[in-house]
Amino acid sequence: MLANYLIGLREGLEAALVVSILVAYLVKTDRRHLLPRIWLGVGIAVAVALAFGFALFFGPRSLTFEAQEAIGGILSILAVVLVTWMIFWMARAARSLSGELRGQIDQAAEGSWWALVLVAVLAVGREGLETALFLWSATEAVTRDSDATWQPLLGAALGIATAVVLGYLLYRGAIRIDLAKFFTWTGAFLILVAAGVLSYGVHDLQEAGILPGLNTLAWDVSDTIDPSTWYATLLKGVFNFSPATTVLEAVVWVLYVVPVMFLFLRGARRRSAAAASPAPAPTPVNR
Repeated sequence: MLANYLIGLREGLEAALVVSILVAYLVKTDRRHLLPRIWLGVGIAVAVALAFGFALFFGPRSLTFEAQEAIGGILSILAVVLVTWMIFWMARAARSLSGELRGQIDQAAEGSWWALVLVAVLAVGREGLETALFLWSATEAVTRDSDATWQPLLGAALGIATAVVLGYLLYRGAIRIDLAKFFTWTGAFLILVAAGVLSYGVHDLQEAGILPGLNTLAWDVSDTIDPSTWYATLLKGVFNFSPATTVLEAVVWVLYVVPVMFLFLRGARRRSAAAASPAPAPTPVNR
């Protein structure tokens, strides 16, 4: 539930920031008559994301076990690719996001009426589709082992609701958040969550017979860590930790976490150092 809350909070806050920038810019430039187009685009994006999530949760259930495992594994790996790209992209683009969106608004406002709708659909819809796919992948392992489907979904819903409230407060100027630190900390945590999703996706492909090594275990601590305990449930829900882990799952987890975390934290340190360093003094011109 904690991992899903964090996913909903981070992705929801990104979408809320995008919407608040779009709305604030139209209000400040005295173009309130264009706001319905923004809200129409947001509504379409949300509807598409919900439909995509519904198809993910209920679509594969009529397939064979091997087909379900294959689809689940492929989608899990795709979700990890998308969320990894999102983590690095948001870390780099956070400072310039506002200017880019304003430029898109100015161009769309001069075009057809649907151009501004399309800007909102693309800006918000990307976050919605990524959220639906990653939530499904992160939730699949938990819901398969129990009937508590509502807990991960509740966590995600609470995270999105929190993000909406924070987005509104940011728009009204009631609070300020250090977005660089927020995206750094949540990005590092989501890398660990994504590693668990990737590992479980590999396990799905092993059960589907696509990848080998299903019975070659790196460790089996089922006798020590009872899967029914609260801490086992917490590890499973947050990091997709399995007491019985295959060698291929463990290798993939390490090969993902080590380089991705290193590159992410190195980039975060460089951006922090660049933001803290003073601007160079202008060079005097000899006359």
